[in-house]
Amino acid sequence: MLDLLVVALTFGAIFVVELPDKTFIATLVMSTKMRPLLVWVGVGLAFLVQTGVAVGLGKAASFLPDTAVHVAAAVMFTLGAVILLREARSAGADEEDQGSEFAARADASAHGFRVVATSFLVLFAAEWGDLSQLLTISLAARYDDPVSVFVGAWGALLAVSGLAVLVGRVLLRRVRLSALHYAGAAVCLVMAGLTVWEMTR
Repeated sequence: MLDLLVVALTFGAIFVVELPDKTFIATLVMSTKMRPLLVWVGVGLAFLVQTGVAVGLGKAASFLPDTAVHVAAAVMFTLGAVILLREARSAGADEEDQGSEFAARADASAHGFRVVATSFLVLFAAEWGDLSQLLTISLAARYDDPVSVFVGAWGALLAVSGLAVLVGRVLLRRVRLSALHYAGAAVCLVMAGLTVWEMTR
């Protein structure tokens, strides 16, 4: 049965962490070169597979002792905060580099299924071992509720990529990428604190 609280917590955590990530930039760049709706479909399918793998790994980890799961989750959240804080310092330069990289991979002459396939392959290759995937593993292990975590995580990834397609350029003009990194780091630290608090109750 779906736990709406777990769905909401997962959605919020993944959304904030993924918003300043290369996923947003990749989807934005590809949607300016190819048909946006088909880019979003391809990206969404890539996220479907990756979220399923992450939740499966998290479910397997949930069979470990509770203390080990909580410690590992707290470490992952803390590590996520550190990574996001470090990335915040070089956010502007990284955004330009990533934009050029993804623009080179986009095929402006592609149509129909080729747009979906290109978008799928670009995101599928770029996201393995990504912070949001690692956090999805941690959340699935921590809550031992794979369906709710899957719905929340995939929904967040679809929302972020949808925002990139619809209002990506406007958002990046109004909000500094570094600010999004700091917000993501704050969410990770809160999740780490909650995990430690639950472990010591």
